[in-house]
Amino acid sequence: MASINKVILIGNLGRDPEVRYTPSGSAVCNVSIATTRNWKSKDSGERVEETEWHRVVFYDRLAEIAGEYLKKGRPVYVEGRLKTRKWQDKDGKDTYTTEIVAEQMQMLGGREGGGMGGGGGSGGMGDEEGYTPARREAPAARPAAGAAKPAPASKGSLADMDDDIPF
Repeated sequence: MASINKVILIGNLGRDPEVRYTPSGSAVCNVSIATTRNWKSKDSGERVEETEWHRVVFYDRLAEIAGEYLKKGRPVYVEGRLKTRKWQDKDGKDTYTTEIVAEQMQMLGGREGGGMGGGGGSGGMGDEEGYTPARREAPAARPAAGAAKPAPASKGSLADMDDDIPF
């Protein structure tokens, strides 16, 4: 039987990213992301809010990008997997932590006040799909320049649109 270990988060950074480098030179970036759930209490009828904090770790090039572009309070989309680590503290006691190992990241929101620099208009990394390490590190997997591509959809101006826009 197959198994899946996948986490998808959309939340806000609780603090600025912390980037470190391993002795071999690989980047590691740690962040805390807050997700909030709201509901109405069945007992009192009042609105209840619950915030959950998630430890997220980025590696290699994705860690460098996260460290450069993510800032405290900014919204972010992260896809990854759960990983539990075990170590012994200074007293020899076993300690565990579960964190999300990020495999994809997309910055959300606009550019206002976040030092977004060269990101795309949607807060992305220059493309609509966000940053995936495999997408950046394996350009050979993309079709060759001469390969047949579907014709792009026609992008008309606003003047070409009908007046009955549904919103």
